[in-house]
Amino acid sequence: MTDTLQIDIHPIEKSRIDTVDFDNLVFGRSFSDHMLSVDYQNGEWQRPQILPFGDITFSPAMMSLHYGQAIFEGMKAYKSASGEILVFRPEENWKRLNKSADRMCMPAIPEDIFMEGLSALLSLDSAWIPAKEGCSMYIRPFMFSTDGYVGVSPSKGYKFMIFTCPVGAYYTKPIRVRVETKFIRAAHGGVGFSKNAGNYGASLYPTKLASDAGYDQIIWTDASEHKFVEEAGTMNLMFVIDGKLVTAPIGDTILDGVTRKSVIQVARDFGMAVEERQLSIQELTEGVTSGKVQEAFGAGTAAVIAPIATIGYDGVDYELPAQSLDLFSRRVFTEIDNIKTGKIADTRGWIMKI
Repeated sequence: MTDTLQIDIHPIEKSRIDTVDFDNLVFGRSFSDHMLSVDYQNGEWQRPQILPFGDITFSPAMMSLHYGQAIFEGMKAYKSASGEILVFRPEENWKRLNKSADRMCMPAIPEDIFMEGLSALLSLDSAWIPAKEGCSMYIRPFMFSTDGYVGVSPSKGYKFMIFTCPVGAYYTKPIRVRVETKFIRAAHGGVGFSKNAGNYGASLYPTKLASDAGYDQIIWTDASEHKFVEEAGTMNLMFVIDGKLVTAPIGDTILDGVTRKSVIQVARDFGMAVEERQLSIQELTEGVTSGKVQEAFGAGTAAVIAPIATIGYDGVDYELPAQSLDLFSRRVFTEIDNIKTGKIADTRGWIMKI
Protein backbone atom coordinates (compact mmCIF):
# COMPACT_ATOMS: atom_id res chain seq x y z
CA MET A 1 0.00 0.00 0.00
CA THR A 2 1.35 3.40 -0.97
CA ASP A 3 0.63 6.11 1.56
CA THR A 4 -0.76 8.96 -0.52
CA LEU A 5 -3.45 10.27 1.82
CA GLN A 6 -2.63 13.55 3.55
CA ILE A 7 -3.33 13.24 7.28
CA ASP A 8 -2.87 16.05 9.80
CA ILE A 9 -1.29 14.51 12.90
CA HIS A 10 -1.47 16.27 16.27
CA PRO A 11 0.39 14.05 18.76
CA ILE A 12 -0.43 14.01 22.44
CA GLU A 13 1.95 16.00 24.66
CA LYS A 14 2.41 13.21 27.20
CA SER A 15 1.35 9.61 26.70
CA ARG A 16 -1.09 8.04 29.17
CA ILE A 17 0.31 4.55 28.64
CA ASP A 18 1.94 4.38 32.08
CA THR A 19 -1.49 4.71 33.72
CA VAL A 20 -2.71 1.41 32.24
CA ASP A 21 -2.22 -1.97 33.95
CA PHE A 22 -1.53 -4.21 30.95
CA ASP A 23 -1.56 -7.29 33.20
CA ASN A 24 -5.21 -6.69 34.15
CA LEU A 25 -6.92 -5.29 31.07
CA VAL A 26 -10.71 -4.93 31.22
CA PHE A 27 -12.22 -5.17 27.74
CA GLY A 28 -13.15 -1.76 26.34
CA ARG A 29 -12.14 0.35 29.34
CA SER A 30 -8.63 1.56 28.46
CA PHE A 31 -8.14 3.77 25.40
CA SER A 32 -4.97 4.49 23.46
CA ASP A 33 -3.47 7.97 23.10
CA HIS A 34 -4.92 8.98 19.73
CA MET A 35 -7.98 8.81 17.50
CA LEU A 36 -8.65 9.34 13.79
CA SER A 37 -11.34 11.88 12.88
CA VAL A 38 -12.72 12.77 9.42
CA ASP A 39 -15.69 15.02 8.59
CA TYR A 40 -18.08 14.68 5.65
CA GLN A 41 -19.25 18.13 4.59
CA ASN A 42 -20.70 19.64 1.40
CA GLY A 43 -20.88 16.25 -0.25
CA GLU A 44 -17.26 15.18 0.23
CA TRP A 45 -14.84 13.82 2.82
CA GLN A 46 -12.48 16.40 4.32
CA ARG A 47 -8.83 15.98 5.27
CA PRO A 48 -8.35 13.37 8.04
CA GLN A 49 -6.85 14.26 11.38
CA ILE A 50 -5.24 12.22 14.13
CA LEU A 51 -5.86 13.86 17.48
CA PRO A 52 -5.28 13.05 21.14
CA PHE A 53 -8.09 10.78 22.36
CA GLY A 54 -10.67 12.88 24.16
CA ASP A 55 -14.19 14.20 24.36
CA ILE A 56 -16.01 15.66 21.36
CA THR A 57 -18.65 18.40 21.44
CA PHE A 58 -21.87 18.53 19.43
CA SER A 59 -25.28 20.19 19.40
CA PRO A 60 -28.05 18.65 21.52
CA ALA A 61 -29.99 18.55 18.22
CA MET A 62 -27.37 16.30 16.58
CA MET A 63 -29.41 13.98 14.39
CA SER A 64 -27.67 10.73 15.34
CA LEU A 65 -28.88 11.20 18.92
CA HIS A 66 -32.49 11.44 17.77
CA TYR A 67 -32.79 9.29 14.66
CA GLY A 68 -30.10 6.65 15.04
CA GLN A 69 -27.84 7.21 12.05
CA ALA A 70 -24.84 5.56 13.69
CA ILE A 71 -22.84 2.54 12.55
CA PHE A 72 -19.64 0.85 13.67
CA GLU A 73 -17.19 -2.00 13.18
CA GLY A 74 -15.00 -4.10 15.45
CA MET A 75 -11.58 -5.42 14.46
CA LYS A 76 -8.24 -6.31 16.02
CA ALA A 77 -4.51 -5.76 15.61
CA TYR A 78 -1.75 -7.92 17.04
CA LYS A 79 1.98 -7.69 17.53
CA SER A 80 4.16 -10.52 16.23
CA ALA A 81 7.19 -11.87 18.07
CA SER A 82 9.38 -9.70 15.83
CA GLY A 83 7.35 -6.57 16.66
CA GLU A 84 5.36 -6.29 13.42
CA ILE A 85 1.85 -4.84 13.61
CA LEU A 86 -0.63 -7.32 12.11
CA VAL A 87 -4.27 -6.45 11.37
CA PHE A 88 -6.74 -9.26 10.71
CA ARG A 89 -8.82 -8.93 7.53
CA PRO A 90 -9.42 -5.13 7.65
CA GLU A 91 -10.75 -5.03 4.09
CA GLU A 92 -13.71 -7.14 5.20
CA ASN A 93 -14.56 -4.62 7.92
CA TRP A 94 -14.27 -1.73 5.46
CA LYS A 95 -16.64 -3.46 3.03
CA ARG A 96 -19.14 -4.28 5.77
CA LEU A 97 -19.03 -0.74 7.16
CA ASN A 98 -19.98 0.58 3.74
CA LYS A 99 -22.77 -2.00 3.46
CA SER A 100 -24.13 -0.68 6.76
CA ALA A 101 -23.67 2.90 5.55
CA ASP A 102 -25.67 2.23 2.42
CA ARG A 103 -28.58 0.78 4.41
CA MET A 104 -28.55 3.74 6.83
CA CYS A 105 -28.44 6.44 4.08
CA MET A 106 -24.87 7.43 4.94
CA PRO A 107 -21.92 8.18 2.62
CA ALA A 108 -19.42 5.44 1.82
CA ILE A 109 -15.98 5.61 3.42
CA PRO A 110 -13.24 5.71 0.76
CA GLU A 111 -10.76 2.84 1.05
CA ASP A 112 -7.74 5.14 1.44
CA ILE A 113 -9.29 7.01 4.37
CA PHE A 114 -10.12 3.73 6.12
CA MET A 115 -6.90 1.81 5.43
CA GLU A 116 -4.31 4.57 5.47
CA GLY A 117 -5.96 6.31 8.40
CA LEU A 118 -5.95 3.02 10.31
CA SER A 119 -2.30 2.37 9.44
CA ALA A 120 -1.22 5.83 10.58
CA LEU A 121 -3.17 5.53 13.83
CA LEU A 122 -1.76 2.10 14.70
CA SER A 123 1.77 3.17 13.83
CA LEU A 124 1.49 6.18 16.12
CA ASP A 125 0.12 4.09 19.01
CA SER A 126 2.10 0.92 18.37
CA ALA A 127 3.37 0.85 21.97
CA TRP A 128 -0.23 0.29 23.09
CA ILE A 129 -0.56 -3.01 21.20
CA PRO A 130 -0.07 -5.73 23.83
CA ALA A 131 2.50 -8.41 23.12
CA LYS A 132 1.16 -10.62 25.90
CA GLU A 133 -0.42 -13.96 24.97
CA GLY A 134 -4.20 -13.70 24.70
CA CYS A 135 -4.19 -9.91 24.37
CA SER A 136 -4.67 -7.64 21.37
CA MET A 137 -5.57 -4.14 20.22
CA TYR A 138 -9.31 -3.75 19.68
CA ILE A 139 -10.14 -1.26 16.92
CA ARG A 140 -13.44 0.61 16.76
CA PRO A 141 -14.20 2.41 13.46
CA PHE A 142 -17.56 4.21 13.55
CA MET A 143 -19.60 6.87 11.76
CA PHE A 144 -22.53 9.02 12.83
CA SER A 145 -24.65 11.89 11.53
CA THR A 146 -23.70 15.34 12.84
CA ASP A 147 -26.30 17.84 11.57
CA GLY A 148 -28.09 19.80 14.29
CA TYR A 149 -31.60 19.41 12.96
CA VAL A 150 -34.83 18.00 14.39
CA GLY A 151 -36.41 16.41 11.35
CA VAL A 152 -36.70 12.80 10.20
CA SER A 153 -34.44 12.75 7.15
CA PRO A 154 -30.86 11.75 6.35
CA SER A 155 -28.23 14.11 7.66
CA LYS A 156 -26.00 16.04 5.27
CA GLY A 157 -22.98 16.01 7.61
CA TYR A 158 -21.18 12.99 9.14
CA LYS A 159 -18.11 12.15 11.16
CA PHE A 160 -16.00 9.01 10.75
CA MET A 161 -13.66 8.10 13.60
CA ILE A 162 -11.40 5.29 14.78
CA PHE A 163 -10.15 4.74 18.31
CA THR A 164 -8.34 1.75 19.80
CA CYS A 165 -8.21 -0.16 23.08
CA PRO A 166 -5.67 -2.66 24.40
CA VAL A 167 -7.73 -5.66 25.52
CA GLY A 168 -7.57 -9.09 27.07
CA ALA A 169 -10.09 -11.91 26.63
CA TYR A 170 -13.78 -11.00 26.22
CA TYR A 171 -14.93 -14.24 27.87
CA THR A 172 -12.62 -16.09 30.26
CA LYS A 173 -14.56 -19.37 30.45
CA PRO A 174 -17.23 -21.33 28.50
CA ILE A 175 -20.48 -19.40 28.54
CA ARG A 176 -24.10 -20.03 29.42
CA VAL A 177 -26.69 -18.87 26.86
CA ARG A 178 -30.48 -18.73 26.93
CA VAL A 179 -32.80 -19.07 23.93
CA GLU A 180 -34.87 -15.90 23.52
CA THR A 181 -38.50 -16.66 22.64
CA LYS A 182 -40.24 -13.33 23.24
CA PHE A 183 -38.06 -10.43 22.10
CA ILE A 184 -36.53 -10.14 18.64
CA ARG A 185 -33.28 -8.77 17.28
CA ALA A 186 -34.11 -8.50 13.59
CA ALA A 187 -36.85 -9.17 11.06
CA HIS A 188 -36.79 -9.66 7.30
CA GLY A 189 -36.62 -6.32 5.55
CA GLY A 190 -35.00 -4.67 8.56
CA VAL A 191 -31.44 -3.71 9.45
CA GLY A 192 -30.26 -6.87 11.21
CA PHE A 193 -27.41 -7.40 8.75
CA SER A 194 -25.89 -3.99 9.47
CA LYS A 195 -23.82 -2.97 12.49
CA ASN A 196 -25.95 -0.01 13.47
CA ALA A 197 -26.21 1.24 17.02
CA GLY A 198 -29.96 0.68 17.29
CA ASN A 199 -29.60 -3.09 16.92
CA TYR A 200 -27.50 -3.20 20.06
CA GLY A 201 -29.58 -0.75 22.03
CA ALA A 202 -32.65 -2.92 21.43
CA SER A 203 -30.79 -6.00 22.66
CA LEU A 204 -29.89 -4.63 26.10
CA TYR A 205 -33.17 -5.34 27.93
CA PRO A 206 -33.62 -9.02 26.96
CA THR A 207 -29.89 -9.59 27.55
CA LYS A 208 -30.25 -8.06 31.04
CA LEU A 209 -33.16 -10.41 31.79
CA ALA A 210 -31.03 -13.38 30.75
CA SER A 211 -28.12 -12.09 32.83
CA ASP A 212 -30.38 -11.74 35.87
CA ALA A 213 -31.31 -15.40 35.38
CA GLY A 214 -27.65 -16.47 35.37
CA TYR A 215 -26.81 -16.52 31.65
CA ASP A 216 -23.99 -14.72 29.83
CA GLN A 217 -25.74 -14.19 26.51
CA ILE A 218 -28.89 -14.98 24.55
CA ILE A 219 -29.59 -16.95 21.41
CA TRP A 220 -31.76 -14.85 19.13
CA THR A 221 -34.40 -16.72 17.17
CA ASP A 222 -36.36 -15.79 14.06
CA ALA A 223 -38.86 -12.96 14.49
CA SER A 224 -41.91 -14.75 13.02
CA GLU A 225 -41.99 -18.06 14.91
CA HIS A 226 -39.06 -18.09 17.38
CA LYS A 227 -38.33 -21.47 15.88
CA PHE A 228 -34.85 -21.19 14.34
CA VAL A 229 -31.43 -20.22 15.70
CA GLU A 230 -30.09 -16.92 14.36
CA GLU A 231 -27.17 -15.41 16.30
CA ALA A 232 -26.07 -14.32 19.76
CA GLY A 233 -25.85 -10.78 21.05
CA THR A 234 -22.15 -10.34 20.31
CA MET A 235 -21.32 -13.11 17.84
CA ASN A 236 -22.48 -15.59 15.23
CA LEU A 237 -23.41 -19.07 16.47
CA MET A 238 -21.86 -22.29 15.22
CA PHE A 239 -22.45 -25.95 16.05
CA VAL A 240 -20.70 -29.24 15.34
CA ILE A 241 -23.43 -31.79 14.61
CA ASP A 242 -22.45 -35.33 13.64
CA GLY A 243 -19.01 -34.07 12.67
CA LYS A 244 -20.34 -31.26 10.44
CA LEU A 245 -20.10 -27.52 11.07
CA VAL A 246 -23.61 -26.01 11.07
CA THR A 247 -24.39 -22.28 11.14
CA ALA A 248 -27.27 -20.04 10.11
CA PRO A 249 -27.11 -18.71 6.53
CA ILE A 250 -26.30 -15.06 5.96
CA GLY A 251 -29.33 -12.90 5.18
CA ASP A 252 -30.93 -9.61 6.15
CA THR A 253 -31.37 -10.76 9.78
CA ILE A 254 -27.85 -12.14 10.34
CA LEU A 255 -24.58 -10.24 10.57
CA ASP A 256 -21.99 -11.31 8.00
CA GLY A 257 -19.30 -11.93 10.60
CA VAL A 258 -15.63 -11.75 9.63
CA THR A 259 -14.72 -14.40 12.20
CA ARG A 260 -17.67 -16.50 11.01
CA LYS A 261 -16.44 -16.60 7.41
CA SER A 262 -12.88 -17.26 8.63
CA VAL A 263 -14.04 -20.25 10.70
CA ILE A 264 -15.97 -21.62 7.73
CA GLN A 265 -12.90 -21.33 5.49
CA VAL A 266 -10.65 -23.05 8.05
CA ALA A 267 -13.21 -25.83 8.52
CA ARG A 268 -13.27 -26.50 4.79
CA ASP A 269 -9.48 -26.40 4.67
CA PHE A 270 -9.49 -29.02 7.45
CA GLY A 271 -11.71 -31.20 5.24
CA MET A 272 -14.78 -30.67 7.40
CA ALA A 273 -18.26 -30.53 5.88
CA VAL A 274 -20.02 -27.17 6.36
CA GLU A 275 -23.78 -26.64 6.30
CA GLU A 276 -25.09 -23.06 6.18
CA ARG A 277 -28.74 -23.78 6.96
CA GLN A 278 -31.55 -23.14 9.36
CA LEU A 279 -31.25 -25.00 12.65
CA SER A 280 -34.42 -25.34 14.69
CA ILE A 281 -34.40 -25.06 18.46
CA GLN A 282 -36.03 -28.50 18.55
CA GLU A 283 -33.21 -30.04 16.52
CA LEU A 284 -30.67 -28.27 18.70
CA THR A 285 -32.06 -29.34 22.07
CA GLU A 286 -32.78 -32.88 20.93
CA GLY A 287 -29.29 -33.06 19.45
CA VAL A 288 -27.66 -31.95 22.70
CA THR A 289 -29.67 -34.55 24.62
CA SER A 290 -28.82 -37.36 22.19
CA GLY A 291 -25.17 -36.39 21.79
CA LYS A 292 -25.48 -35.50 18.09
CA VAL A 293 -24.57 -31.90 18.92
CA GLN A 294 -20.93 -32.28 19.86
CA GLU A 295 -19.98 -28.60 20.17
CA ALA A 296 -21.59 -25.18 20.33
CA PHE A 297 -19.65 -21.94 20.20
CA GLY A 298 -19.84 -18.29 19.27
CA ALA A 299 -17.57 -16.63 16.71
CA GLY A 300 -16.91 -12.88 16.67
CA THR A 301 -14.15 -10.29 16.70
CA ALA A 302 -14.39 -9.48 20.40
CA ALA A 303 -14.82 -13.03 21.68
CA VAL A 304 -12.99 -14.75 18.76
CA ILE A 305 -14.16 -18.26 19.70
CA ALA A 306 -16.43 -18.55 22.76
CA PRO A 307 -17.28 -22.16 23.72
CA ILE A 308 -20.83 -22.66 24.99
CA ALA A 309 -21.26 -24.84 28.07
CA THR A 310 -25.01 -24.52 28.64
CA ILE A 311 -28.06 -23.72 26.51
CA GLY A 312 -31.17 -22.74 28.47
CA TYR A 313 -34.55 -23.22 26.82
CA ASP A 314 -38.08 -23.33 28.24
CA GLY A 315 -36.83 -23.71 31.80
CA VAL A 316 -34.39 -26.53 31.02
CA ASP A 317 -30.58 -26.25 30.88
CA TYR A 318 -28.99 -28.39 28.18
CA GLU A 319 -25.35 -29.13 28.96
CA LEU A 320 -22.76 -29.45 26.19
CA PRO A 321 -19.85 -31.91 26.42
CA ALA A 322 -16.87 -30.83 28.51
CA GLN A 323 -14.08 -28.95 26.78
CA SER A 324 -11.15 -30.94 25.43
CA LEU A 325 -8.10 -30.12 23.32
CA ASP A 326 -9.29 -32.10 20.30
CA LEU A 327 -12.52 -30.14 19.82
CA PHE A 328 -12.91 -28.34 16.50
CA SER A 329 -13.50 -25.02 18.29
CA ARG A 330 -10.10 -25.36 19.99
CA ARG A 331 -8.34 -26.31 16.77
CA VAL A 332 -9.91 -23.52 14.72
CA PHE A 333 -9.14 -20.96 17.44
CA THR A 334 -5.49 -22.06 17.46
CA GLU A 335 -5.26 -21.89 13.67
CA ILE A 336 -6.77 -18.39 13.43
CA ASP A 337 -4.86 -17.10 16.46
CA ASN A 338 -1.55 -18.35 15.04
CA ILE A 339 -2.26 -16.53 11.77
CA LYS A 340 -3.26 -13.33 13.57
CA THR A 341 -0.09 -13.27 15.66
CA GLY A 342 2.31 -14.31 12.88
CA LYS A 343 3.18 -17.68 14.42
CA ILE A 344 2.37 -19.44 11.16
CA ALA A 345 2.40 -18.30 7.55
CA ASP A 346 -0.68 -16.43 6.30
CA THR A 347 -1.44 -18.53 3.22
CA ARG A 348 -4.97 -17.10 2.87
CA GLY A 349 -4.08 -13.42 2.51
CA TRP A 350 -5.87 -12.37 5.69
CA ILE A 351 -3.20 -10.22 7.34
CA MET A 352 -2.31 -6.59 6.66
CA LYS A 353 1.18 -5.76 7.95
CA ILE A 354 1.93 -2.23 9.10
